[in-house]
Amino acid sequence: MSIWLMKSEPSEYSIDHLQSDGTSSWFGVRNYQARNYMRDSMNIWDRVLFYHSNCKTPGIAGLAEVASLPHPDITQFIPGDKHYDPKSTQLKPIWQCVDVRFVQKFWEIVSLASIRSTSWLESMKFLQKGSRLSITPVTEAEYQILEPMFH
Repeated sequence: MSIWLMKSEPSEYSIDHLQSDGTSSWFGVRNYQARNYMRDSMNIWDRVLFYHSNCKTPGIAGLAEVASLPHPDITQFIPGDKHYDPKSTQLKPIWQCVDVRFVQKFWEIVSLASIRSTSWLESMKFLQKGSRLSITPVTEAEYQILEPMFH
């Protein structure tokens, strides 16, 4: 089982939205590396750290799990949608997504500041200079260091 950090702007889709929906497709990813993680590496039951980005207090807001195998992101086919891609076709879709299922919302966000201040986490992929990926892998060792912060 793998562990992933998946970023979403809470004004677009938050942990509260996922809690209400139960399960949702993780659509709108338009970065090839992030797409490849979903398409090639994610499996059902993988753990997901649901991260709120581009907000007052960025950080890990809760837990989810991968709930489906990869499938075409339908937003790529919808003209007028901000994620529309005219190069993508039903026969040759470019963009993939997975469904994620709500597991837990934290009482307090595990803030980016607290993650950055934990020296054992300095090598996390999403903390690396220039990293802007919306999906990054998390090692088991990193998860074990983060896990006590969730309570």
